[in-house]
Amino acid sequence: MIDAPPQDNGQDWLVDDTATGCGTPAQATPWRVLIVDDEPDVHKVTRLSLRDIHYKNRPLELLHAYSGAEGFHLLRAHPDTALVLLDVVMESDHAGLLLVRRIREELNNHLVRIVLRTGQPGQAPEQEVILGYDINDYKAKTELSAQRLFTTVIASLRAYESLLSIERSRQGLSQILDGSSNLYQQHSLREFASGVLGLVGAVLDVGTQGILCLREDARSAPQVLGATGRFSDLEQQAQLDPKNPLYPQIQAAFKHRASQHQPSHEVLYIPTQASHEFALYFTPPRPLTEVDKGLLEVFCSRISAAFDNLNHHLQMERAQEATVVALADLAEYRDNDTGEHVLRVRHWTDRTARRLAELGHYTDELTPRFLDLVGMASILHDVGKVATPDDVLFKPGQHDAEQQEVMRQHALIGASILERAAQMVPGQSYLSLGAEIARGHHEHFDGQGYPDGLKGTAIPLAARIVSVVDVCDALLHKRPYKEPWPLEQALDFIRQHSGSQFDPLVVQAFLDVMEQEYTSYSQEPKP
Repeated sequence: MIDAPPQDNGQDWLVDDTATGCGTPAQATPWRVLIVDDEPDVHKVTRLSLRDIHYKNRPLELLHAYSGAEGFHLLRAHPDTALVLLDVVMESDHAGLLLVRRIREELNNHLVRIVLRTGQPGQAPEQEVILGYDINDYKAKTELSAQRLFTTVIASLRAYESLLSIERSRQGLSQILDGSSNLYQQHSLREFASGVLGLVGAVLDVGTQGILCLREDARSAPQVLGATGRFSDLEQQAQLDPKNPLYPQIQAAFKHRASQHQPSHEVLYIPTQASHEFALYFTPPRPLTEVDKGLLEVFCSRISAAFDNLNHHLQMERAQEATVVALADLAEYRDNDTGEHVLRVRHWTDRTARRLAELGHYTDELTPRFLDLVGMASILHDVGKVATPDDVLFKPGQHDAEQQEVMRQHALIGASILERAAQMVPGQSYLSLGAEIARGHHEHFDGQGYPDGLKGTAIPLAARIVSVVDVCDALLHKRPYKEPWPLEQALDFIRQHSGSQFDPLVVQAFLDVMEQEYTSYSQEPKP
């Protein structure tokens, strides 16, 4: 029942047994109530009338201001204030009404409940004030007995709580929609896990400490994908240790295929169409409301959809990679001497492109997508050699003019093969970049290369990078027509042809990479 001031007006139906004068746990967050009045006695009487009152096991915290200006500063400092008990006449005849406008318009605070209290009703007629100002109640000070004040405060807190729940729901849904859209762009399960753990805190508008586990099927152990806060150390584990105290709680979610709501923690169960299951364990710093739980149900469905999208994307990426590797293997199948060549080209192409980005060059072209693709795409640079006759491809020594012309055809053949395949994949892909590289990696920066005689930045950037990498690796390793060169000699060749055969900015980035790859020019490259 209610422990409140004696009831004198028969309006106790407005208050239920969630409002009480009994004690409450010290850690309960109080409801902030701001009293704005220039009469100290009004503050004293109000404080006495509201002493020991609690609503939903939360006490009141009274803030005091003695002018409209002081009230404005307190509200700006405490935007979570639930209720303002506001006098009309203070430093001016309409100071209270001016403060109402400033609260709604300057602070843009439409949640706080405002109850006007006036000792001079004729100064601010009730009907005009109710219609002209965004207030929630209007009371003459003479009619506010202790009981009526109690009823007004509790009714205002209940309205504030309802509006706050709606606002949190709106913000939570917005966070879910925005955050889950970002999850679709993640490149790995680890990134996905980090995004999920961050998003749950944003949805609930609280910081969270948690762990996200994945189970691929009913027989597999939970894999730890990500962890935050005091659980961060668990992120280093591939699988959750059965001896860990969290293990039975997470397993319960998997076993029952349902979220587990406990006073001390939450375990969200998230199934997916891909037959994977997630369990998200976290410890919210406050008890979850029904609104919170409803948001989490929406959250789970969005996370499931985001994972299915990511899984599909990763499968598509793997399929593309498998196609690229198969094409590269086909080209290298006939030439065992260059079997490791494409792997080195991939490594150095990737590193050189990233070094170019670090140096701030070609920022429009060195997009995250380009950087993800160019290394793998580079292994297709010589795929056109599949059509080169053996007597030309494996001839020791230099080619004559006719053989040289046949050899040069591999650039156009490779580009043609890859361009046709790339048409089946929308946007930039391994195949589209591979086609640019296959066609352009023998072009020269000064326009003296082949097959198109392109010059400068008219040559695709991916091809300009692979041009440097491919030549250097060919110089460093034995070929049917030459012995390997010492590293210092090969790098000198690259330097000497900077600006003529090679893009000078690419050369700069490549030499930076090589300096990091080798501790000295006489040493073999690091694995």
